[in-house]
Amino acid sequence: MTERANPYFILQKRKGHGDGGGGLAGLLVGTLDVVLDSSARVAPYRILYQTPDSLVYWTIAHGSSRREITEHWEWLEHNLLQTLSIFENENDITTFVKGKIQGIIAEYNKNHDIKEDDDTDKFKEAIAKFRKLFGMPEEEKLVNYYSCSYWKGKVPRQGWLYLSINHLCFYSYLLGKEAKLVVRWADITQLEKNATLLLPDMVRVSTRCSEHVFSVFLNVNETFKLMEQLANIAMRQLLDNKGFEQDRSLPKLKKKSPKKVSALKRDLDARAKSERYRALFRLPKDEKLDGHTDCTLWTPFNKMHILGQMFVSTNYICFTSKEETTCSLIIPLREVTIVEKADSSNVLPSPLSISTKNRMTFLFANLKDRDFLVQRISDFLQQTSSKIYFERDITGSLNSSDDEGSLLSCSPQRSSLGSEGESERQFNLNDNSVPTATQALMTMYRRRSPEEFNPKLAKEFLKEQAWKNHFAEYGQGVCMYRTEKTKELVLKGIPENMRGELWLLFSGAINEMATHPGYYEDLVEKSMGKYNLATEEIERDLHRSLPEHPAFQNEMGIAALRRVLTAYAFRNPNIGYCQAMNIVTSVLLLYAKEEEAFWLLVALCERMLPDYYNTRVVGALVDQGVFEELARVYVPQLYDCMQELGVISTISLSWFLTLFLSVMPFESAVVVVDCFFYEGIKLIFQLALSVLDANIHQLLNCKDDGEAMTVLGRYLDSVTNKDSTLPPIPHLHSLLTDDGEPHPEVDIFKLVRSSYEKFGFIRADVIEQMRFKQRLRVIQTIEDTTKRNVVRTIVTETAFSIDELEELYSLFKAEHLTSCYWGGTSNPMDRHDPSLPYLEQYRMDLEQFKGLFTVLFPWASGTHTDSLALRFFRLLDQNADALINFREFITGLGVLCHGDLTEKLKLLYKMHLLPGKSVCVCGNKPLCVYAWHVAGFNLPFGPICSRKQKCLPHLSFPPLGQFIELCKTLYNMFSEDPNEQELYHATATVTSLLLEMGEVGKLFYSFHSSTEETHANCITGPMEDIKLEDSSPKDNGTSSAMLISDDETKDDTSMSSYSVLSAGSHEMDDKLQCEDIAEDTVLVRGLPHSASIDKDWAITFEQFLASVLTEQALVQYFEKPVDIAARITNGKNVRKVGQAHVSVSDYEISLSG
Repeated sequence: MTERANPYFILQKRKGHGDGGGGLAGLLVGTLDVVLDSSARVAPYRILYQTPDSLVYWTIAHGSSRREITEHWEWLEHNLLQTLSIFENENDITTFVKGKIQGIIAEYNKNHDIKEDDDTDKFKEAIAKFRKLFGMPEEEKLVNYYSCSYWKGKVPRQGWLYLSINHLCFYSYLLGKEAKLVVRWADITQLEKNATLLLPDMVRVSTRCSEHVFSVFLNVNETFKLMEQLANIAMRQLLDNKGFEQDRSLPKLKKKSPKKVSALKRDLDARAKSERYRALFRLPKDEKLDGHTDCTLWTPFNKMHILGQMFVSTNYICFTSKEETTCSLIIPLREVTIVEKADSSNVLPSPLSISTKNRMTFLFANLKDRDFLVQRISDFLQQTSSKIYFERDITGSLNSSDDEGSLLSCSPQRSSLGSEGESERQFNLNDNSVPTATQALMTMYRRRSPEEFNPKLAKEFLKEQAWKNHFAEYGQGVCMYRTEKTKELVLKGIPENMRGELWLLFSGAINEMATHPGYYEDLVEKSMGKYNLATEEIERDLHRSLPEHPAFQNEMGIAALRRVLTAYAFRNPNIGYCQAMNIVTSVLLLYAKEEEAFWLLVALCERMLPDYYNTRVVGALVDQGVFEELARVYVPQLYDCMQELGVISTISLSWFLTLFLSVMPFESAVVVVDCFFYEGIKLIFQLALSVLDANIHQLLNCKDDGEAMTVLGRYLDSVTNKDSTLPPIPHLHSLLTDDGEPHPEVDIFKLVRSSYEKFGFIRADVIEQMRFKQRLRVIQTIEDTTKRNVVRTIVTETAFSIDELEELYSLFKAEHLTSCYWGGTSNPMDRHDPSLPYLEQYRMDLEQFKGLFTVLFPWASGTHTDSLALRFFRLLDQNADALINFREFITGLGVLCHGDLTEKLKLLYKMHLLPGKSVCVCGNKPLCVYAWHVAGFNLPFGPICSRKQKCLPHLSFPPLGQFIELCKTLYNMFSEDPNEQELYHATATVTSLLLEMGEVGKLFYSFHSSTEETHANCITGPMEDIKLEDSSPKDNGTSSAMLISDDETKDDTSMSSYSVLSAGSHEMDDKLQCEDIAEDTVLVRGLPHSASIDKDWAITFEQFLASVLTEQALVQYFEKPVDIAARITNGKNVRKVGQAHVSVSDYEISLSG
């Protein structure tokens, strides 16, 4: 509908839009806006440009409100309308208008630093709507949005689901009824995709207090995958504080990226693909996938072209066949010597040849964009060469005795790494008198004579020969072809003297070791001789690590274990040291040298068993949940029984954390480790299910958990390795079992093969899906446990109820999380450390405190709320680290909500004392802490006197400048109170009375300073107690508790810029209105005109308290009960755009009609 018009411009309002909703038309328009594509929603107001003789209209402005569009219209009338009348040609007019508008937009973008990005205009409109609907700041990045239905009860509401980095949001407007939902990813406890007859594509989102169901997705798989990824990022933030950083540096292999999704969504997809790529080929955790393409690989061992995919990343070229087990290949670019395009033919189109340093050549073909691919590989090769030369320069002097080629070779032959010169430098770091390991410990303690020969050794020899033949046919080292035959050899057992090499190869640790020459040695040098909690725990557990093995019955093995564990604790302080790491590391040292064992430990802790060995063993708990879920599916007849006995949770932790090393005989357990390094965690799950399945009948007859554990313990003790050439090692676990009849022997190789036959179909991607589901549950359970422990710790120290404390803790934690999302003045890592005690895990800085102070604290009112919050924060911050924990927060809030009149006034008084000038009235030296921490404050967070005396109730004196600040605080506190006029009058009376008292104190100070000059400086010398004739006994000594130095005088006189009004009677005070009080004005009576008043003026707390008690209005105000429940509810619902204000969990659904 046209509202304004002139010869060139027309202002229109959309039909159906307006205050009254436009009746039925308005309802229909609003509904269609939401149901149809949200980014296509037309603004309610627009301005069109049209020349008189043309039928073509140009939209040059639009607005969401009448005020906004009116401003545009008035600008056009004042700046363009007069100019257009000059032109004679309509085409010139149109060109001028379009150029002018485009110029304005360009100038605006330049001035506001708006840069063009990869997002489409359609998506930018969706971002604008997302921020407007949900009040999100610019820091909250929208990833994508999807059309779907939200089920409220039994009624579906069609609308749009917005997925941002930190929140899941939904909006619907249907025939006048509006629905909004905001859920923080960090609050989600369960996220699952279900299918029913009525809802085949349903997604269920659960939080601690509610459940939300969405359906009717156009692409439910894409939506759910993105939701999983965002929830996973949130869980990672809760777990270890590694917040998500938007990474736009990921290069794209494709020349043209699709523009149908946001740039952030594309980067998230790239991140997910990189994670899958690294997991598939066991690559270092910082490797980023550049792209992948279909191709064929010529395999010389069977003379075939195998169809598969080539993956290219910064440092590797990898290949995997379409059939997962047929063939896979890893080619580090550091090994590549030649990349060349071969001649195409009908048989071999677009071939690409890659040659390596160990004289292997790989032939790829059927490449769709060979030229572009070769260019990408060439670019990465150039970068790799530069890095290798740089590393050579840096480490050349350190590795002068090393064979440089061996560090870069893909062959796992390690003869040069064991040279005498290197071992001296590598191991003799702690104590030159201690024997050091120059090779794998097992080779030093293998008790076998050269002439000894038996059937076991013959079988071992045949295994070695089989592996050598395999290397000859499929290649040796990291570039070997990995096929089904490789897996068969692993399942038959790895020979003792090849175990360390193949562990390095299959785990991917060989890549990290090759690219970090000298890293381990430097780490050992830096870590040895340093002590912390991790090193203390390591020392305690050193002699508990395989004590039955001779390698760890002397100082050589113990010292090697100490160095590896200590070096890793310094490499990764987030993990440090965790029990069970010593057992695994000791086995690694038996078969690998120290540096190799270190990198194997890195691969285990950081890639293959993620989060297993942190302080809360989150990864192991997650996999325990996965194991329970697998047991429910694959051994259902046993699952209920095991759950009742509580056995699964008991056994799984010890089995998974030590890879069966602590529950099986050693020679059998290392076979499990062999298969684990090749197959990954999938093997551990298979084996655990096989153990349960093999004992199903005995377990069903068990009456309690002890009996079930005995059954499983006997079974695992009986697992033997008949092929082992090692002398039998006593198994500690078997020594602790009872003397019952032993279980028949179980061959480890048969057990492993049985696990593949019965449960080998379990796929790695299914396990990852289950891990995600369990990770949500485990981390949220840990967060709930933390909250309960915090509340349990402080519930006896405060008058708040348990429910109130839990709600307040949730608000406290939410404030921290939101500041991590949208920025803050301090580092989130400083404010959240899961390794600290429960009360210290979440802490708050000043900016966050201001947010909660505004909504929770009853004194927050008026223009001085921020300055009062600053004073309060410094008072609570007892260790002066600019952070407060939950206990300190509750202590301060508790005084305001549940304290008596005296406690509240004492708190208010103390907040206005000068920084660093507080002293004990007993005459001690000043306490060099925050001014608010003067000696003798009767609150839990107050420090006591250095003489261990509590000088109560005496407090220091505020000078006049701080007293004026206190008066201003009082006036501002009353600004929104219903009885503010009465309170203003009472405050003026009290202020005048205190000023007169201060004058008396000033006169007394002048007299005292003239007779006791030796005690004039209370900051550096002792003080003398002086008694006023008119003071009560409890006032003794308080009048001279704090004197003012010359430096203080300067500070105080600077405060006298506040104007002080003097009134002659109380009648004048009665006439004062709220609006008469300027921001920097204090209402007092009888202020003397002496210029030196700031220097000597002071009052005691007792005088302040007595004066307030004379005014009933003030007494009633400070004794008024505080409804903390209402303030908590308000705190949940308050959100300030751009500040750290967000709800504790999900917003209530708001329905309006």
